[in-house]
Amino acid sequence: MSRILLIEDDQPLRRALRIALEKSGHLVVDAADGRKGLSAFKAQPAELVITDLIMPEMEGIETICALKKLNPALPIIAMTGGGRTVADDYLHIAQLCGATQVFAKPLEPDTLCAAVATLLANRPVPTPPSPTG
Repeated sequence: MSRILLIEDDQPLRRALRIALEKSGHLVVDAADGRKGLSAFKAQPAELVITDLIMPEMEGIETICALKKLNPALPIIAMTGGGRTVADDYLHIAQLCGATQVFAKPLEPDTLCAAVATLLANRPVPTPPSPTG
């Protein structure tokens, strides 16, 4: 079971994505904005983060940059509907800041779950310490 941090300010969407991820067998911690998400990650790191880009308090781009400083290898999925500008602009910036994969909204939960499964399957496996003696 992988621990996933889901950061999304739209409560109905956050709930729907959380349910889909939990049905896929993941432990999901959610947050309504980047600041709360970053605090949750610092308290107990996740194996993968999914974040919206346009949120109150702390937007997704700033959140991605902060998370990558804490763990440069952390897989991050960014998503946005675009807001006042074109979604592709935000998604491109998110990739430049370290997002592993990006999606425009609306996003089907099955699409997100498939991306999560692929990213978790392709993450580097930690090397066990060599025996001493």
